Amino acid sequence: MFIAHIPAGYLAASWLHKRGAVAGGLFAACIIGSVFPDIDLLYFYLIDGKSHHHHSYWIHYPVLWLSLSTLSAAWYILSGRRTAALLALAFCANAFLHILLDGIVGDIWLFAPWIDRHYALATVSPGFSPWWLNFILHWSFLFELLITGLAAYIWTRRTKRRQTAFPQGKGHP
Repeated sequence: MFIAHIPAGYLAASWLHKRGAVAGGLFAACIIGSVFPDIDLLYFYLIDGKSHHHHSYWIHYPVLWLSLSTLSAAWYILSGRRTAALLALAFCANAFLHILLDGIVGDIWLFAPWIDRHYALATVSPGFSPWWLNFILHWSFLFELLITGLAAYIWTRRTKRRQTAFPQGKGHP
């Protein structure tokens, strides 16, 4: 995934909000969670010297985010501090969504740390230089454009609705 992680996080937040999940910071938690696993790129470039695929680091393990999402869901269900639990769940679930989206054409260590083998739904063959051109010219990039376009559409609709509800100078937050 190149461009769709943040729009996917926005779509997830919009979906949650539409279903009544209201918490200050919900959109931020979803969007930050949707890109958080890629924080390993700092280690990949600055420390590891690109010697391992960045999806092989522990922060890209599906079991991590599935476990944290499950714990956050239990916290949300059992706790009276529902706002914090909701934000934790939104963050972790969107990090898990990040991993799922990466698995479309990116190698994911699906059963790590127990099995050291990567999986991907489809493979992007090298053929173009620079390397990122291979991903942009692959069919999977249409899926990214679809996610991004849908997020842009929903954001535009939401913005117009807010402008109609709060005309300029009339209490617009």
